[in-house]
Amino acid sequence: MGWVIPLAQPTPLTSPMHYKVPESALVVVYSKDQFLLLERSDRPGYWQSVTGSRDVHETIEQTAARELKEETGLTMADGVLISTGRTHTYPIMDEWRHRFAPGVSENRETVFYFSMPQVCNVTLSEHIRYEWVSGEEAVGRVFSRTNREEIQRILMTV
Repeated sequence: MGWVIPLAQPTPLTSPMHYKVPESALVVVYSKDQFLLLERSDRPGYWQSVTGSRDVHETIEQTAARELKEETGLTMADGVLISTGRTHTYPIMDEWRHRFAPGVSENRETVFYFSMPQVCNVTLSEHIRYEWVSGEEAVGRVFSRTNREEIQRILMTV
């Protein structure tokens, strides 16, 4: 039986004092030469692949699968999640630094690919729009350097 927690009583995971873990998963979703891009709702014009912070209770692989499902509705039945074994460390943008504990200024991003047999419709929950675009267009549109580099890596293999 699950726990019932009244909404008026914040839990540690919803408390304003809960800070994000400075570790995230980047999941580049693609099918052949088409890449899924998501437009951020908090920053219209910022396009990216699936990404999100690790919750304290999960592995980074679980983070990748959770974020994929939360942001697109896609599950492991829709494609193959590939761990690249690569990580990137980058400075946290000033506008997002308040989400992290004082003194935390860098995030470690672990890279995954999600290979699909064909493009499909996705269900958005955290973004305002999605598009399947060519690799060249994806490289030109994503705002993150690491996201751009990973799309370029995939393009070298397709």
